[in-house]
Amino acid sequence: MKALVLKEYNHFEYTEVPVPELPDDHVLVRIHAVGICGSDVHGADGSTGRRIPPIIMGHEAAGIIEAAGSMISAYRPGERVTFDSTIYCGSCHFCRQGRINFCENRRVLGVGCDEYHQNGAFAEYVAVPERILYRLPPDVSFHQAAMVEPVSIAVHAVGITDIGIGDSAVVFGAGVIGVLTMQVLLSAGCGKVYIADIDQSRLDLAKRLGAAEAFNLKKTDIISELAGRTAGRGVHLAFDAVGLDETFSGAVHSVCKGGQVTVIGNFKPETSFPLQYVVSRQITIRGSNASSGEYPVCLEMIQSGHIDVDSLISAKAPLSEGAEWFEKLRRGEPGLMKVLLEP
Repeated sequence: MKALVLKEYNHFEYTEVPVPELPDDHVLVRIHAVGICGSDVHGADGSTGRRIPPIIMGHEAAGIIEAAGSMISAYRPGERVTFDSTIYCGSCHFCRQGRINFCENRRVLGVGCDEYHQNGAFAEYVAVPERILYRLPPDVSFHQAAMVEPVSIAVHAVGITDIGIGDSAVVFGAGVIGVLTMQVLLSAGCGKVYIADIDQSRLDLAKRLGAAEAFNLKKTDIISELAGRTAGRGVHLAFDAVGLDETFSGAVHSVCKGGQVTVIGNFKPETSFPLQYVVSRQITIRGSNASSGEYPVCLEMIQSGHIDVDSLISAKAPLSEGAEWFEKLRRGEPGLMKVLLEP
């Protein structure tokens, strides 16, 4: 089969590789669409340390079951599916609690690090265990289904946050995860959701998709702006979908007394923490890790139109052109959000 292989950092080859072996409890999926994640872009240059070459990356995908292992009974060849990016064991302490994102034996498709090496979906075929499969509704396309993984990140983050009907919220970061989080917050009953970024084209898109206001951080003092819209109190909820000192600080200083900050992005591994401010205002800070079984809800939200993923898809291209699209994303080419590759 053909695959896009990261042979060394910043160097891809579209080349022939063996079809994955098919364990008894796995299915072989022929990939029809696979998304380039921001973590893939940063992994390709070695900055994350989580994609050690040679590796086939890719964890946001959908396709058709080509073959099934001998132990598979619930799925059959020809079915349209997507699959979780996390390969969880199903038997450890956390998996038994249903907290699969904390699996003690967790692997992630398309990640090769010191602990494990797991080829992903930038290929014609990928083999995945039955327990991470999800059927596609008839009217959800492969391209839409390839967006389920990032949708699940947003749904999980909103789901672990205590939200009241009519609450106000701000999302820092108008990339794919930030704009999806904004949409999920609106579906969850938030009255007004603001969004902040430095990219005006992304802010314009967020405004079209429902943001109450989209603030350009290069031009706006967002703390003052939000205070002016909330009688000086601040919003109830803030989400940091970036993970920089500036965005985390902005999120903390945007919320009211007793407010909540949910951190999704971790672009930097560490950030400064305004301890006294957090304590004196009794602000809740929580991290959000991946997703934990939210795929069925995400598929329903896409199917019903509560989440618009089509507006976030900037380009669809052959897998053979993957290296060029990685470079465009690395350079930050204007107007690019999500790029989907087609093997």
